[in-house]
Amino acid sequence: MAQRRKTLFITALVIIIIILAAGGFWLSKRKATEESPAAEKQSASPPAETQSVAPISVKVAVAEIKDLEKRIKSPGEVYTEKNVVLKAEVGGILKKLYVQEGKHVRQGELLVELDDTPYRLKLEEAEATRLKALSELLLDRLFQEPDLTAPKMEDNTDLKKAQEAYQKAEKAYRDGLISQAELERARLDYELAQIGSGLKRDEIIASSKGLTQAEVNAKIARLDLEKTRIIAPFSGIITAIKVAPGETIEAGRELFTLVDVSQLKITAKVLETEVSKVKVGREADIRFSAFPGRVFKGTVVAVSPVINKEDKTCSVFIGLENLAEEIKPGMHAEIEIVTEIFPGRLLVPQAAVLVRGGRPLVFVVENGLAKWRYIQTGQENEQLVEVLDGVKEGEPVIVEGHMTLAHDSAVRIVE
Repeated sequence: MAQRRKTLFITALVIIIIILAAGGFWLSKRKATEESPAAEKQSASPPAETQSVAPISVKVAVAEIKDLEKRIKSPGEVYTEKNVVLKAEVGGILKKLYVQEGKHVRQGELLVELDDTPYRLKLEEAEATRLKALSELLLDRLFQEPDLTAPKMEDNTDLKKAQEAYQKAEKAYRDGLISQAELERARLDYELAQIGSGLKRDEIIASSKGLTQAEVNAKIARLDLEKTRIIAPFSGIITAIKVAPGETIEAGRELFTLVDVSQLKITAKVLETEVSKVKVGREADIRFSAFPGRVFKGTVVAVSPVINKEDKTCSVFIGLENLAEEIKPGMHAEIEIVTEIFPGRLLVPQAAVLVRGGRPLVFVVENGLAKWRYIQTGQENEQLVEVLDGVKEGEPVIVEGHMTLAHDSAVRIVE
């Protein structure tokens, strides 16, 4: 009996422990369940400033009305038309050399002096011979018969006809109606008529006395004397000097080179399919590897009338002002020539235009939001696109940071 009571007591105790354990587990789980939504609510409710999505930084450009230019690109090479090798026209001893390498000289400036002593003597000799012949002619005139006078034009019909014929021939030659040979024949007939009439009596006598040849010789001697002084034919820079003071040089000897780089030209090669678009007077942008990031402005000054048979290109000549003398002849250039101009077009940058669903669109910023706009495009070049519909002048279009944007995305404009 006692043993049975003990068993019942143990069984009851175990049942009570199980009930208490189950009740404790149920209470703890309920408490956890009540605390979990609060925790979730607390974690899902961040501070107000982190609750909204941060705006995306973008860069914009303003749609504006201006001229749209289409261009073609071509390589080119710089040269100068004023690049001459100065030579001695007469021989002699180089007395003075007034130049050095790289010196700037002005037009008309004295560059070289040769010893002019022998040329002065030749001029004096020629002048003496001329004066002697002139004196003999004057003496003959003093002792000639007084009634030997030149006939008057109006008394010589043949002379008058010859003169009229010559004047008509001159006019016809200027008008392109007769040849050079026909003009020379009319001139010869007129001179023969003058000689026959006695009008050229003095010239004939002077020639027979040697005066005419003496005057020619004196002019040649004076010209040779002037050639001992070499002056600059144009303003420029001296280079490649090949002589030194005291050196004896002969006629035709190269002295140095004179180069003017203030006005340059560039030869560009344009394909025959595009050359018809190139017009004289159009602007050209010129870039040199020696000046990265800089753009020089030039102008089309000429277009070659022929096409190169080998590469099917046409030479286009670009004029370039180079007053600072930065650019050197021989430099390689990359050229962009304006071929077509479309005035007064509404333009946006190429970077602003996206294509989605096969249609072009841009994002326009309105009140801090990116607005998706489909557009209709017109003419374009590498930098700009004409907008025919969808954007108005002055509206800011996004050009950077818009690749993944959606309509009405919050954006922040940055510089």
